[in-house]
Amino acid sequence: MTDRFIFRFVAAVSVFVFLVVFILSLKILPRPAVVPSFAIFLPKLNAILNGTCTVLLLLSLYFIKQKKVTIHKRINIIAFILSSLFLVSYILFHYLTPETRYGDINGDGAVSATELAAAGGMRTLYFCILIPHIVLAAVVLPLILLSFYRGLQMQVEKHKKIVRWAFPIWLYVTVTGVIVYLMISPYYHF
Repeated sequence: MTDRFIFRFVAAVSVFVFLVVFILSLKILPRPAVVPSFAIFLPKLNAILNGTCTVLLLLSLYFIKQKKVTIHKRINIIAFILSSLFLVSYILFHYLTPETRYGDINGDGAVSATELAAAGGMRTLYFCILIPHIVLAAVVLPLILLSFYRGLQMQVEKHKKIVRWAFPIWLYVTVTGVIVYLMISPYYHF
């Protein structure tokens, strides 16, 4: 495989995932009339997957610093698989369920003035965490794919150059994914 093919493949996958998530965020696709019972478990699963990836990324860093390349690779493969499962679960959840709004205590899909006052500054904090989380999640996907490819090909110098950016962004996204879940979970009404 040539670099040109890999770059095109990574671009295509990244654009496809971005478009799917964007279209789901618009809530224009028809959803099932009834939310499937398993859907209530998906946000917790997503948080568990993100938390596990956080630990795996830190372990990966530890083992590469110890020059244990084989275990570093294995851990990254597991983190990649879990992140892929997260992405599928995330897309499925956002397809199957109505939008959850931070502060919507009664679950009517709107945040009233009373609910807004009750949420207070935590709502602002939530969005201050959520917005960079979303933007960086979109940015990190091609970096992860490229660094993963370079690492598997043992193109160490190229891998290191990408990982300098990919690792901290991916780590931030996994950590803030758990925080976002903990903050929004009281407002799930399904």
